[in-house]
Amino acid sequence: MNYLEFEKPLAEIEGKAAELRAMAAASPETDVAKEAAALDQKAQKLLVDLYKNLSPWRKCQVARHPDRPHCKEYVDTLFDEFTSLAGDRGFAEDEAVIGGLARLKGRAVVVIGQEKGHDTQSRLRRNFGMARPEGYRKAMRLMDIAHRFGLPVITLVDTPGAYPGKGAEERGQAEAIARCTQKCLNLGVPLVSVIIGEGGSGGAVAFATANRIAMLEHSVYSVISPEGCASILWKDSEKMREAAEALRLTAQDLKKLAVIDRIIPEPLGGAQRDRDAMIKGVGAALNAMLEELDGKDPATLKQERRQKFLNMGAKGLSA
Repeated sequence: MNYLEFEKPLAEIEGKAAELRAMAAASPETDVAKEAAALDQKAQKLLVDLYKNLSPWRKCQVARHPDRPHCKEYVDTLFDEFTSLAGDRGFAEDEAVIGGLARLKGRAVVVIGQEKGHDTQSRLRRNFGMARPEGYRKAMRLMDIAHRFGLPVITLVDTPGAYPGKGAEERGQAEAIARCTQKCLNLGVPLVSVIIGEGGSGGAVAFATANRIAMLEHSVYSVISPEGCASILWKDSEKMREAAEALRLTAQDLKKLAVIDRIIPEPLGGAQRDRDAMIKGVGAALNAMLEELDGKDPATLKQERRQKFLNMGAKGLSA
């Protein structure tokens, strides 16, 4: 298991417990069960204390945890009959974006998500989840298919932001993000979105301009990363902790501001500690959000989605 910086004391205790069990396995006559159980109990208490009241910066770290379930794992586990569609019919295939037709509990849907990759090779291939213009144009293709056939759209958001490289800018990155956001607003079918890790800047908004938006308990959603914000405001990226506080990027803050609609609880210690339970929780939330939108006609869906974003933040400002 990979441990975050603030989890180092926990790593030491769990490491000692693992050493004791390895010693017992190598020498069956060695009785260390009581010592290992005591360490397990101590680790559990520390885990509760560490995650009881995470700061915004620590939540950023948890949201970026390399062992956290990523889009492909959710797609492979939650959806049946997934048929991937590739390319933007204009330039290329963008592997940072996964999308296709699928079934969720028997319901035909279109699913689109950003995939970061799970190891060095796949992260490079997926460009760390940072989509290029062709990725957003592929997403628009899929939304057009959903609109044409009356299929709900599900988006899984996990990106530090759209790719800012020279080639992406030359091919119209800003225009692609804007048109993808516009496409979300004009969809005549239900659109639900879940922030499963990072929701960074316009690269996330282009997928999350939805009728219903959910966030995992320790995910983050913001206009800029804490490091980027600190570099601009204080000319010092090391002030990321202060920036994370100021950005109001946690699920709890965004629920108060009515930017999102629901928070999906994570297992103790984060999604990476119990991947199966986390994926099951996301599946239940997706089903619940889609059921809330059942029976609504295209005009109502578009109007409610538009009004949702016009009202966004008003609750927090008036408070």
